[in-house]
Amino acid sequence: MPQLNPAPWFAILMFSWLIFLTLIPTKIMSHITPNEPTHVSAEKHKTESWNWPWQ
Repeated sequence: MPQLNPAPWFAILMFSWLIFLTLIPTKIMSHITPNEPTHVSAEKHKTESWNWPWQ
């Protein structure tokens, strides 16, 4: 039964994972984001306590 011979299938598996792990991440990481993240302002917001009617 030729389907049980692992030699060609193992080589195909290794070459496909080699492509997945080398070429595809470099193509994905080469894209830049359209909107660069902005820094959060350092000023503190004024917080007020809540006026609960039952206290």
